[in-house]
Amino acid sequence: MFDRDRWQEIFNAIKQNKLRSILTAFGVFWAIFMLVVMTGAGNGLKNGITDGLKDFATNSAFMWSEKTTIAYEGYNRGRYWYVNNQDIQAIKDQVPEIGVISPRLNGWNLRDGENIVRGKKSGAFNVMGDYPTYRKIDPCTMLWGRYINDEDIKHRRKVCIVGEKVYEVMFDKDEDPVGKYIRVNVVYFMVVGVFQSNNPNINIGSNKKETVYLPFTSMQQTFNYGDQVHFFGFTAKDGVPVKNVLDKIVPILHKNHKISPDDQEAIGKVDIENEIKTMFYVFLGINILIWVVGIGTLIAGVVGISNIMLVIIRERTKEIGVQRAIGAKPTVIIGQILTESVFLTTIAGFLGLALGTFVLYLVDMAVDASRATATTDDATFFLNPEIGLQIAVSALMMLLVAGFIAGLIPALKAIKIKPIEALRHE
Repeated sequence: MFDRDRWQEIFNAIKQNKLRSILTAFGVFWAIFMLVVMTGAGNGLKNGITDGLKDFATNSAFMWSEKTTIAYEGYNRGRYWYVNNQDIQAIKDQVPEIGVISPRLNGWNLRDGENIVRGKKSGAFNVMGDYPTYRKIDPCTMLWGRYINDEDIKHRRKVCIVGEKVYEVMFDKDEDPVGKYIRVNVVYFMVVGVFQSNNPNINIGSNKKETVYLPFTSMQQTFNYGDQVHFFGFTAKDGVPVKNVLDKIVPILHKNHKISPDDQEAIGKVDIENEIKTMFYVFLGINILIWVVGIGTLIAGVVGISNIMLVIIRERTKEIGVQRAIGAKPTVIIGQILTESVFLTTIAGFLGLALGTFVLYLVDMAVDASRATATTDDATFFLNPEIGLQIAVSALMMLLVAGFIAGLIPALKAIKIKPIEALRHE
């Protein structure tokens, strides 16, 4: 391995056939380069999406009412119905596997023109009614003041919290909004807090930055929603699959609202736990595809190097015969050929690894610069493209194995050459 003459011979052979050596090594270089770049891009996509939902309760789900699709007990198909307060209480009483449950109101009919007013400032924003428990499903950070609390719910207080965008439009920069009033349609509510979502990639019901949140009971009473619940979110207790909880809630709603047990379309639902699990399966599939493509390309490069090594052996047949004639052991011949093959493969692969890492570094800098100069705080779906030490080490190990395999077959063929026949070779 550390024979000086052997390395001089390898370098001389590369210098004498520069173009051939470069073209031979390019296949391995390109395979490792593409593997690194594609893996980094896949990780960047995964990091961006997971960063946007890192604090969201993954053991949660959301449910809402839809039109019935099956006639049942005298009711026609296509009937509209609503979840109500009694349903929420029934679910709490009959489904012990639930962690928290949070009913919500969506004020679709309240968004008519510029529905939020403060003095001379106005804007068109979403209005929703919430319980304090919703924060356990979708955590947020309070930039000013506090979140809606149980006292607000109990006493139906006319208070509200607002998203970042609402604050920017309705208040001056750095103005303390707590204790100030805004008009929601024709009713005044006191602002008690401004929040920033910890999970910008998930907006359920509305864009959180552009929403005014009222206490659920206050919104029901003030805007005449009766006992309607437009949709609700819940979490399952630790160790309980969300699907099991969903399967217990559905019959309760069917029974309470006289919906056919066979009507699967009358209740809308999103299982966040299942969606996240599916998403990670997608990422796993992407990673497998990346490695299949990368390894396939690497194999093509290895075949190219192996073929060139066969050509080199053919060119050195007489030289090998002389070495064998003067007593060179087969291991010396094998070692010489394997060293050259591993050297070419490793150098080409290392350059591909270095360039691929550098490209990912440039992309990461560009993403950071874009986020720093962005005028909005929109969700980022691509973040920190990287391969990690484990992938880098795996790639280097693959190179060593690939170089060994590329040189092994030619090396075995070389030691089969008989000295007498080799010396006669022209």
